[in-house]
Amino acid sequence: MLSVNVQKRRGVFSLDAQFELPTPGVLALFGRSGCGKSTLVELLAGLLDADSGRISLDGTVLLDKTLGTDIPAERRRIGCVFQDARLFPHLRVGANLRYGAHRSTGKPYVNFDAVIALLGLAPLLSRRCHQLSGGERQRVAIGRALLSQPRLLLLDEPLAALDSARRDEVLPYLEVLRDQLTIPMVYVSHQFDEVLRLATHLVLIDAGKTLAQGDIGAMSLRSELREIIGPEAVGSILEGEIQSIDGLSGLASVAIGSGILKVQSDGHAVGAKLRVQILARDVIVATREPEYLSVRNMLHGKVTAIARDTGEADLVSMDVGGAVIMARITHAATRDLGLAPGDAAWALIKAVSMRGRLFNPGA
Repeated sequence: MLSVNVQKRRGVFSLDAQFELPTPGVLALFGRSGCGKSTLVELLAGLLDADSGRISLDGTVLLDKTLGTDIPAERRRIGCVFQDARLFPHLRVGANLRYGAHRSTGKPYVNFDAVIALLGLAPLLSRRCHQLSGGERQRVAIGRALLSQPRLLLLDEPLAALDSARRDEVLPYLEVLRDQLTIPMVYVSHQFDEVLRLATHLVLIDAGKTLAQGDIGAMSLRSELREIIGPEAVGSILEGEIQSIDGLSGLASVAIGSGILKVQSDGHAVGAKLRVQILARDVIVATREPEYLSVRNMLHGKVTAIARDTGEADLVSMDVGGAVIMARITHAATRDLGLAPGDAAWALIKAVSMRGRLFNPGA
């Protein structure tokens, strides 16, 4: 368990953060720019002195201001990767990586060859840093941090300086690290699509305060998240396993709760675990079982809540076999359908509006 309760004032800004992460796992610190995410990373790493509070990792106390405990940054065994890769320009890639290995003070759990393979670094070993793309530099920085054998890996907006193509190049490698290593990670971003792909747990931060925390599925339903990401990105995040794939349509049948969701398979195999985001704007609500529609997903469930959303819209939450799906519909539609909590309803979702991402942490 990573347990954090720290406070820090910097000028007029004040940070007061409390959260816990089951380890291993990927905890995303998410919020608007300037909310305190990077300050919190510096406190975790020991690069900034807290005013008060306590930090512990898997039973080891890293900081306890009351007791006077404050393990220096170089002894915390925490690897850091920042927006700027911070490689040594006078060293080739291989030497940059070995520098991380030389700094290791803990029992090795991942060796040089394994890191090279996980991050696809073999073709880069003899290159100098100025010959690398932005995405390649970040992969080397991640490899160097891993070779220091950290107990915790901090990634502070590591993709923020990359264009979309380079970001898409690096994200799959981060997914591999999550799924194949048991190292806990704290991932900082203000891009929710990155959080959606990587995180197992989410902490929402606003104006220096932790608003809410929990697993990614539960947090996707929180109003605090909706206030940060805006109405167009609101939706449910569900996880399930592919039961079968239709050879003609290419659609995968994914077990979600006690129901089945058909999504585009993108070449994934039966048995693969997927994470699917269903945007509220893509869900239609029916109060009778529909017929003769092109929609591939017609999930029967029960209305659990109706909340006012922005403008002239409502957010309708429906339990469909143990999974919760949200739909955005107009106030007029809510009124005309006579919707109320407890009513039976069908959630209609087009298969082409969803894609499943492989998600198998700690496999």
